[in-house]
Amino acid sequence: MEEKILKIIKTICGMDLRQNMDVNLFSEGWLNSLTTIELLIEIEEELSIVIEPTEVERNDIDTPRKIVDFVARKFQK
Repeated sequence: MEEKILKIIKTICGMDLRQNMDVNLFSEGWLNSLTTIELLIEIEEELSIVIEPTEVERNDIDTPRKIVDFVARKFQK
């Protein structure tokens, strides 16, 4: 699952961030409101999960590591 998420992040952000899992994607300009929506839609489609907009806070998904952890928690439910 982590590999799929990192591939999606690479597609959306244009960067392979496997070696920098704690970089803030918003501060670095790789994510904004539009690309965040694209990211969440891609994750939903690729992993067949539903992410409700009300359950996502910006600080929950501001780094690749947090995105992986967020999605992992979705699978535990």
